[in-house]
Amino acid sequence: MKRVTGIGGIFFKCENPESILRWYNEHLGISPVGESAVFEWMQKEKAGEYGHTVWGPFERVTKYFHPSTKDFMINYRVENLEALIERLREEGVEIVGDIEKYDYGKFGWIMDPEGNKIELWEPDDKIFRKTSMLDG
Repeated sequence: MKRVTGIGGIFFKCENPESILRWYNEHLGISPVGESAVFEWMQKEKAGEYGHTVWGPFERVTKYFHPSTKDFMINYRVENLEALIERLREEGVEIVGDIEKYDYGKFGWIMDPEGNKIELWEPDDKIFRKTSMLDG
């Protein structure tokens, strides 16, 4: 079974997400799409289909990274999230919360040994197949 297939996103805490988005746009050309930025790429194993990596600042007071006290969280793209979570549970990995399902995919969370919360995302490729998120 494949586990991680790529990086789905990088999220970090900051004092003022709007200001940070403007600064990165102005100085580094990272254009916001809503409250984050999206880097788009073509999937190697699924020719002609888009993949996306999200870069997102969060308010410093966010509870989204809880129970981690770290200022960042990485989201990894995975295949078969339910099977992976079950395997990780059997391996003694700390699971955080329950799997959540949305129209764009399923999410699950784990903790690494140093207290970093890790987000696991099984994208719903029907949503992203051949459509660019950046087209609006």
